[in-house]
Amino acid sequence: MAKSVKLADIAKEMGVSVVTVSKALSGQKGVSEQMREKIIKLADKLGYVQPSVAKKRAQITSYNIGVLIREGYLGGYSSFYWQMYQQVARSCVDRGSFSMLEVVTSVMEKDSILPMIVSESKIDGLIVIGALSDAYITFLQRQLNIPLVFMDFMDKKQATDVVISDSYYGGYYMTDYLIRMGHKNIAYVGTVGNTGSITDRYLGYMKALLEHGIPLKKEWIIDDRDDSGEYIDEENKMILPKEMPTAFFCNCDLTAGMLIKKLHKAGYAVPEDISVVGYDDFIYPGLCDIGITTYAVDIDEMSSVCVDNLIKKMSGQKGGAAVSVIEGKMVIRESVRKIK
Repeated sequence: MAKSVKLADIAKEMGVSVVTVSKALSGQKGVSEQMREKIIKLADKLGYVQPSVAKKRAQITSYNIGVLIREGYLGGYSSFYWQMYQQVARSCVDRGSFSMLEVVTSVMEKDSILPMIVSESKIDGLIVIGALSDAYITFLQRQLNIPLVFMDFMDKKQATDVVISDSYYGGYYMTDYLIRMGHKNIAYVGTVGNTGSITDRYLGYMKALLEHGIPLKKEWIIDDRDDSGEYIDEENKMILPKEMPTAFFCNCDLTAGMLIKKLHKAGYAVPEDISVVGYDDFIYPGLCDIGITTYAVDIDEMSSVCVDNLIKKMSGQKGGAAVSVIEGKMVIRESVRKIK
């Protein structure tokens, strides 16, 4: 075990008194700024930790936190969940804990194979980012004897902690914005029923239409992915309607970017001919050459709440299953044109 660095060690190397070192590190008067800077640099180099900080660190229990993400959410353009995992990992480090990511393959889901981080008891708690199949979640829950939190996905069948974006009101705000920009013919792009977030954003879209007395047209509800929910399918889904709307609300920015490409191929300009809005505030670099007006998910806050909730459960704090809904914000860019 490495020997802890003391004030006397720094004082000896600097050729000054312990009192001088103490004043320099605590910000007290009586030390020149030049000397203070030298002492601080040496303290950092030697790895000196102030007693108050060391005591605080000693009080923190370190946990190993597992994270599961379905493989389809990390392939191709779909790296939004990779960004989400990175923020979860940072939140774990900030709390003195470690994160371990394992990707859930289609074979694992189909054949009910436990993740290694679970089967080999490598973790103290688990975070599932994004949706997994109902059957696999049920299987996973039966095998787990550690706390679990869902992130960006809500499983109504299982009583556990959930942290989600405010998809319902996010969808409402985006649609209401289009209406305030003069649009009454607005389509929704997203396979309704595929995930809870897609459905909630659709319901927010419906609420805005209802409040403004705009009728809902079934032909303007457009699928964007297959039944598995893993892949956004530009070629076989996202079929443009015969009667075109003046605006599209897409359930995510990835869908919005692909739709804009499809519109360009069909001879439409965005936003001159048709306006498009998305959701998430994340799009793969190079997919779209126009800034998309969107609803930004607060990934930082979602990650912090998720990790905090899991640590509370791991530390034995009591409390029932909770649903934490994290509000985002609208980000206005150039993909919407105001019309009369």
